Amino acid sequence: MRVLLAEDDPMLGRAMCLGLMQNGYAVDWVTDGEAGLAALKAHRYDCVLLDLGLPRLTGEEFLRLVRASGDTYQPIIVITARGQVEDRILMLDQGADDYLVKPFDLEEMSARMRAVVRRSHGGDHDTGQLLHGPLTMSPSNRTVTWYGQPVSLTTKEFWILELLMRRRNRTVSRQQIEDALYGWGEEVESNAVQVHVHHLRRKLDPRIILTVRGVGYQLCPEHELSMTPVEPAAQMPGRPG
Repeated sequence: MRVLLAEDDPMLGRAMCLGLMQNGYAVDWVTDGEAGLAALKAHRYDCVLLDLGLPRLTGEEFLRLVRASGDTYQPIIVITARGQVEDRILMLDQGADDYLVKPFDLEEMSARMRAVVRRSHGGDHDTGQLLHGPLTMSPSNRTVTWYGQPVSLTTKEFWILELLMRRRNRTVSRQQIEDALYGWGEEVESNAVQVHVHHLRRKLDPRIILTVRGVGYQLCPEHELSMTPVEPAAQMPGRPG
């Protein structure tokens, strides 16, 4: 999950970046509203964490401009020291998806981020689960089961699988996956996505993720998954695909 953090306080910004990255998020951090708008035009983010007291362009102006542009789907969580009920009502009425008062707990913030992302995708928020044949994913507690058996995934493997499940009927390019997994300045190995996909196939089933040559990756259609899983030991060794 790629997050845009718009926060001008250097100590809080660094702490939030560190905490989010330790939880596996890719974070792009800006310290003023105009830089935030430029970043939002250049990339698609799973969630925006928006401080209200930003220089050059305030958080209120940022939010108003984003919603006025017609972008009603971008999840935006306001993070601010303003805790009055009137402030909350105003920001929610202007299009914020949620509102967090500083200081806040990082785990609570992560839970709220997951909730607004689920709502933005629609259809999955009732149960909080993503389903694809025998594959079940629960983003809220970051668990995956395959034919009812729990599967242990790394953070980046989990994010890739979640991205593919949320776009299950579409092909996702390697660039789109890298954009979702890595923030500004993070070094990305040329075969990083291939390696993560290879590990997912080994842990789940070699059929679960299709490689669309020259385009990217897509989940296998549900009807093509048999009722009998392929055991990991039966998979053929080879290069990541």
